[in-house]
Amino acid sequence: MLYGMHPPFHIFELTAELARRIVESPSGPHRHDYEELLFLTEGNPCHYIDFRREQLIPPVVTYVAMGKVHQFNPDLGSRGWAMRYAPEWMPESSFRFYSHFLDPINTEIQSEICLAALETLCRMMVTESGAAEPNYAMIRHLLAAFIAKVEEAGKKQYAGDREPSSPDLITLNNFLKILDENFRRDGGVEFYAEKMNMSARSLNNLCKSILEKSVSEIIESRKLLEARQLLLHSHKTVAEIGFELGYNEKSYFTRVFHKKTGLTPTAFKEKMQALLA
Repeated sequence: MLYGMHPPFHIFELTAELARRIVESPSGPHRHDYEELLFLTEGNPCHYIDFRREQLIPPVVTYVAMGKVHQFNPDLGSRGWAMRYAPEWMPESSFRFYSHFLDPINTEIQSEICLAALETLCRMMVTESGAAEPNYAMIRHLLAAFIAKVEEAGKKQYAGDREPSSPDLITLNNFLKILDENFRRDGGVEFYAEKMNMSARSLNNLCKSILEKSVSEIIESRKLLEARQLLLHSHKTVAEIGFELGYNEKSYFTRVFHKKTGLTPTAFKEKMQALLA
């Protein structure tokens, strides 16, 4: 089932009463045509994305990209907020960019000052959203401020003491942009290292130091994200999808997909179609 939204932004607080209702009547897996941010401040909630279970440890912000199949299962002690917004509202979000290469997108909130600021922004968005005539321009600015604070926390989480303008981060983002333009071809680490005028070893070291993944793992993640989207949203065969993504043999594509997701491409598609029927 695909869930749409109107108006273009909605926020709700995960209160004790709402957590109880969700625990007693959990929703099934679903996907939607909006983006979602879950800001969890307390509890021991679980989150499922594309059949992968993750235990969320608050305080944390998790991003759910448009079209992702997910299911959120709070416990009775879970608290926080959920924000849903139309993609065109925040077209420049780095969440969307990094979601092509990292899955899931979770940002730990380690600073008490940052946590307090995020909670204040949420309360302001709740208040404005509940007005008789909400000022959506103001809400958009508040959401942009919320995202900026989370992105700042995320950079510290992945990049340590590196400044946003540091050569390492600039180089990493350039690599990811080149990868996004070329991931369909049969190119490995050497191909991207040459594009970057770097040695394969240097590029690998850079990716591992910031994202804790090798270049090969990042390439594979990008390919398989696209594979899942094509399996869900196109009528192409498994062999056609594999060939489009640079896997010349269907059997090899199937092995890689199964290793990453625990399902064959065919089983993944059938299970998703059954869940979303």
